[in-house]
Amino acid sequence: MANVFIVGAAGKVGSRLVKRLSDNDHQVTAMHRKPEQSESLNGLGGKPCLLSITDASVDSLAKAMKGADTVVFSAGAGVELTNAVDGEGLEKSVDAAQAAGVKRFILVSAFPDAGRGKHISETFENYMRVKRLADVYLAQSKLDWVILRPGTLTLEEGTGNVNAGLAIKYGDISRDDVAETLLAIIENEGISRKIIELTEGETPVREAIASVPA
Repeated sequence: MANVFIVGAAGKVGSRLVKRLSDNDHQVTAMHRKPEQSESLNGLGGKPCLLSITDASVDSLAKAMKGADTVVFSAGAGVELTNAVDGEGLEKSVDAAQAAGVKRFILVSAFPDAGRGKHISETFENYMRVKRLADVYLAQSKLDWVILRPGTLTLEEGTGNVNAGLAIKYGDISRDDVAETLLAIIENEGISRKIIELTEGETPVREAIASVPA
C-alpha cells in the first residue's frame, strides 16, 4: 500500500487519481487550494489538504508531505499562471519532497509535440518552455522520479488501453486513462528515472507500463 500526496488533486486528472488510489486501498492526501473542494475530495476517498501551491513555502509543503512515500504533481492553472504553478510550484514541490524524505516523485508533464504544426501563441510557447524546465529540475534532483508526458487530454471515457513508451507518435489520451496510468506507475516501483510518453492505444495500461524498458 502506497501513501501518496497529490499536488493538484482537485483537477480533472488529480481527482480521478484520488478515486483510483482510494479504491485500490492506498492512502491519499489530496492537496487543493479552494475550501469548497474539500468535501468532494473526501467523498472520493482522499484526505483533503488545503494549501495553495502559489502561496505555500517549501517548509509548509514539506510538513504537509511528511509521511508520504510518493508525491504526484498534477497541478496546472492555465497559461496565465504557468510560471507560478508549473514552474515555481513544481520546483518548490521537488524541494519539499526531498526535505520531507519522500522517496518517489511522479510529474504529469507535457508531450513535446503539443502544438506542432499549429499557430503557437507566446503564452503557449512559454508554457512549453516552463514545462520543459520543470522536467529538467526534477530529473536533476536526487528523487526517484518518473515524468509522464500525455498527449492532448480529452474528456472521453477511458478505454483502459494505451500506447506508452520512451518515444511515440503524438496523439490524444483521455484523462481517465492518464489517471489509470498514474496508478499503474505508482504500483510499479521498478519504473525509475524514466520519461514516458502516453497516448490512446490498444495495449492494457498495466501491460503497457510493465513493458517500458528498464
